[in-house]
Amino acid sequence: MKISSLRFLLLLVIVFIPFSSVWAQDAGGLSSSVDAVTQIAAKAVPGIPAMTVTTNASGGQDYTVTIQILAVMTVLTLLPSFLMMMTAFTRVIVVLAILRQAIGLQSTPSNQIILGLAIFLTIFIMLPVFEQANTQALQPYMNEKITSLEAIDAASKPFHEFMLSQTRETDLDLFMRISNTTGIQTPEETPFFVLAPAFLTSELKTAFQMGFVLFIPFLVIDLVVASVLMAMGMMMLSPIIISLPFKIMLFVLVDGWVMIVGTLAASYGY
Repeated sequence: MKISSLRFLLLLVIVFIPFSSVWAQDAGGLSSSVDAVTQIAAKAVPGIPAMTVTTNASGGQDYTVTIQILAVMTVLTLLPSFLMMMTAFTRVIVVLAILRQAIGLQSTPSNQIILGLAIFLTIFIMLPVFEQANTQALQPYMNEKITSLEAIDAASKPFHEFMLSQTRETDLDLFMRISNTTGIQTPEETPFFVLAPAFLTSELKTAFQMGFVLFIPFLVIDLVVASVLMAMGMMMLSPIIISLPFKIMLFVLVDGWVMIVGTLAASYGY
């Protein structure tokens, strides 16, 4: 048995020795071919400069595609912050959240519905600003009439005007004093790092004022229902259970959603 096994192993070695040499030659030839292709590709394809700034004919500066892509990705990362800080989104979402709390509904409409409604209302309110930024900045930049820096400056002007028109003078004065900003002759010269927090503070103040007005009719219903239940001696019954259908009915009868949307749009001059 041992002799037959030894003969079988010798037979395998004799058979596979020629194939192993052929495979080694093929592998050597393949590796040499890969090295040759790599060297040719390295010579044929030049490297892309990572950061290059060139001066154009008008005296401005142009950046390479890599820097522009990096700037675009950074802007996309900060886009939610820009949406909350520079548009009507803050006022809309706060008012809708206070409305749901005033009615007494904890999760209806859901957060996704309120967020989607707030986004579409924000787009509707900010549409003139978006169109102005598209006409003055995006289209000229796409047609290569202005540089990227000029496009950013042109696109910021409509947002600056919108934010300035919705900002209270007291809030603006507060942040100018905090930041020690001096030498500003007109409100249009207010820098963005001062205007943005002042605008957000004004939006929160306006949203809470609108929320207070929304709370009053629902609060009256809660007080009436609580008084009736106490007079009937049903103190163990929660007034919220009884008042909730009446508040929903009142909101539906007065066409509350149309009133809320109309009031939010009218607060921006629509």
